[in-house]
Amino acid sequence: MTTRTSATGSTGPAAPAPAGSPTVRKMRPRHLVFMSLGSAIGTGLFVGSGAGIQAAGPAVLLSFLIAGTMVILVMRMMGEMAAADPSSGAFSVYAEKALGRPAGTTIGWLWWLQLVIVIAAEATAAAAIVASMWPGSQQWLLALVFMSLFTAINLGGVASFGEFEYWFALLKVLAIMVFLAIGVAFIAGWLPNVPAPGLSNLTGNGGFMPHGWSGVGAGLLLVVFAFGGTEIVAVAAADTEEPETNIAKAITSVVWRILVFYIGSVLVIVTILPWDSESLSTGPFVAALAEARVPGADVVMAVVIVVALLSALNANLYGASRMVFSLAERGRAPRALARKGASGVPRAAVAASVAFGFLTVALNYLYPETVLMILLNLVGSTCLVVWGVSIVSQIILRRRAESAGVELRFKMWAFPWLSYFALALLAGIVVLGFLDPAVRIQLLATLALTCALSFAAWLMDRSAVKSGRQIK
Repeated sequence: MTTRTSATGSTGPAAPAPAGSPTVRKMRPRHLVFMSLGSAIGTGLFVGSGAGIQAAGPAVLLSFLIAGTMVILVMRMMGEMAAADPSSGAFSVYAEKALGRPAGTTIGWLWWLQLVIVIAAEATAAAAIVASMWPGSQQWLLALVFMSLFTAINLGGVASFGEFEYWFALLKVLAIMVFLAIGVAFIAGWLPNVPAPGLSNLTGNGGFMPHGWSGVGAGLLLVVFAFGGTEIVAVAAADTEEPETNIAKAITSVVWRILVFYIGSVLVIVTILPWDSESLSTGPFVAALAEARVPGADVVMAVVIVVALLSALNANLYGASRMVFSLAERGRAPRALARKGASGVPRAAVAASVAFGFLTVALNYLYPETVLMILLNLVGSTCLVVWGVSIVSQIILRRRAESAGVELRFKMWAFPWLSYFALALLAGIVVLGFLDPAVRIQLLATLALTCALSFAAWLMDRSAVKSGRQIK
């Protein structure tokens, strides 16, 4: 019997596919890239960036650079682990190998809970925008249509899902590129009969850093949460052709595209508009296009935002279903959720992941805002926990691999120094968060949820040991 050596340094029987991954790999590299973009580029950029600009002024660009550095390092570390061991459980599996079963179970369920709540929020927000543009339509009915449509797409198979998400995400990427082109033309004075704004907004009205470093810190907290969702690329590695090769290409592509789109768009906005403009709070992209006298900018951007929300809903539903599927395969969730159809799609896991979204259709009718806002606050800083555990897991697994003499095909740069730097940077962001009252509530709520899930995971393992039940 042949054996293989994993990135953790352990050996075991050769297997046709990693544990926790669907057996049918039909997602192409371009699907992988655009699904990650689809998850990460949403209202955090199109709407939330306005709050960051108001908090930090033009210096929000520093906030984006710091947060972008964090994302680059975390994505590289996740890429190293995913290329060595592609699994639909991704960072949950790696946390389990590095820190034990309770840690892997906790991080898997925490991420799944975040996604199912975000899925519901995205369907609600998209329905609200369409309802405001379509007189006489019912918000709850639109939410029902969106949830039904994307459930059907996710049940249709990996290849069809990947192709749909590719074109869906491509639409909003093209919208951002058009926005950047118009913005650059406006700033350069190339638009006819529209005076160029110049560069005065970058240094005037209090200077580049009107609120000092405290403003940069406040902007950083808003920006970090906007980058949440990029980690889905590690989950999708298990459904990708030649994951060991394509995950490296995808992560490199995702990182630079996100930074260009985020930083490029914000640079255009803060150059065109004063940082304290009231219009930033309602829609920075719409405000910038209105300043450039682009007709119908509000309608166009409303459509783009709806597309962004539905694209993120689609990608997050995929990610949530694969994570709970992996948990079920490892005995950390009901076994029924590990069942797959003929196409390789874990249909029960998809159904479980959309169940809460369909429940919110009723909540949309009864309590249109209050319930979802409470739930979003509960999982608002989940990405920080996922990133932190992933960093620690990478450090441990990399050391094991080196001790076992395993040669990794895709590596974290300057190990271990940049890994420790990423951990220190993340710790600094958390400390900064506790200084902000609103963020402090989110952090404490997420901490309480994490502790509750950890305790439940510990009890699950203890019960299994006592009963003699075998857990993978």
